[in-house]
Amino acid sequence: MILEEERKMMTKEKLLEMYEKMVKIRFFEEEGVQLFFKRILPGNVHPSIGQEAIPVGVCSVLREDDYITSTHRGHGDIIAKGARVDRMMAELLGKKTGYCKGKGGSMHVADLDLGILGANGIVGAGLPIANGAALAFKMAGTDQVCVSFFGDGASNTGSFHEALNLASVWKLPVIFVCQNNQYAFSTPQRTHQNICDIAVRGTGYGIPGLCIDGNDVLAVYEAATGAVETARKGEGPTLLECKTYRWTGHFVGDSGTTYRTKEEVEDWKKRDPIKLYREKLVAMGTCGVDELEKINQRVKKEIEEAVVFAQNSPDPKPEDALEDVYVDRYIP
Repeated sequence: MILEEERKMMTKEKLLEMYEKMVKIRFFEEEGVQLFFKRILPGNVHPSIGQEAIPVGVCSVLREDDYITSTHRGHGDIIAKGARVDRMMAELLGKKTGYCKGKGGSMHVADLDLGILGANGIVGAGLPIANGAALAFKMAGTDQVCVSFFGDGASNTGSFHEALNLASVWKLPVIFVCQNNQYAFSTPQRTHQNICDIAVRGTGYGIPGLCIDGNDVLAVYEAATGAVETARKGEGPTLLECKTYRWTGHFVGDSGTTYRTKEEVEDWKKRDPIKLYREKLVAMGTCGVDELEKINQRVKKEIEEAVVFAQNSPDPKPEDALEDVYVDRYIP
């Protein structure tokens, strides 16, 4: 019965598009990890492997003219919003063809044309930025919305509480999406918060707070659909907590073994969001395994081509550091 309802909810094209984006995020992240270990990728990366269902479920509800803000673990959010993986890869490699001309790197990818206000290396900093975008939409009288992605650790920052309070008071068209992967770096949620569900914090600000299985892309999609509809109608923000798990350590190089057990990681891997969605698509009769495998192969080729594009792209010149510092013109 549940499968039949989910099948009616979206077209086959939409369902497979969501699967393709989840796979694209997974393959992109895995390739980024390999490039780091090969010393091809400068700096560092914070993979979101295991969390793919959340950005895909949420961004599949959004329009092209809606906005998002993201975090240091933002590759998945940005790809889900429509970013090209070749320009993403170029940015990670510090190349001039990247989204920020190689100046932003892994944690600061942005593209205003796609409604991506930027990933942000400062924990919790994207929440008030999302409020600013949402306020602009409200003042302009549009029905656009802004989504702010953040982690469980960010829900302890002052910016989180200030953003929720202001968005509630002004009924801003913003959706706060907590990607609760259970750990703020190496600190488990159970030790840095005396609550089980971060979603309950919405109550203190008079806004809906929903707790969702973040490994079920259709559950995320359904919750996001309701939250976006509420925001578009001018009825204010929603706090969505999506419970998930990052398979890797906090960043590449952090094994995670000092603060997580092997058994815990393996238990969560059994709930691989991509595997669960594959099984659901087949069970719903949406497609067969062969069709899904063709998508996998097509995406793998796209990622391989993205790496070649990035490696063959030019490095920024020293004088490029003086560009993009100021706006082209000032309007008083």
